[in-house]
Amino acid sequence: QVQLVESGGGSEQAGGSLRLACTASGYSDNCMGWFRQAPGKEREGVAARLTNGRTTYADSVKGRFTISQDGAKNTLYLQMNSLKPEDTAMYYCAAAAGWWTLPPLGRGQYTYWGQGTQVTVSS
Repeated sequence: QVQLVESGGGSEQAGGSLRLACTASGYSDNCMGWFRQAPGKEREGVAARLTNGRTTYADSVKGRFTISQDGAKNTLYLQMNSLKPEDTAMYYCAAAAGWWTLPPLGRGQYTYWGQGTQVTVSS
């Protein structure tokens, strides 16, 4: 059984930084990602990563967010720098079933989800 547990959310001022972590258990495929959902909006892909290091980012976070993984600890990270108020959302860790050659950002391509961690950025 795959379990994903996020941590590291919180409140930050615009321009600040936060790092999210997702600890995975029971997952042995190769693709994990971060999604976010703001009130009244659809859940959107933020960043995704394969175990070989290949990454994909949403245009809105390119150059500001970095996805990384500690294989030994089975932990996925999202380093968020230069935060903006529009980054305010619930952030979810997700894992895709099967073996991937490109990390997707489509919500429907992910099977397993964490409970989410709130990120709030004030101006």
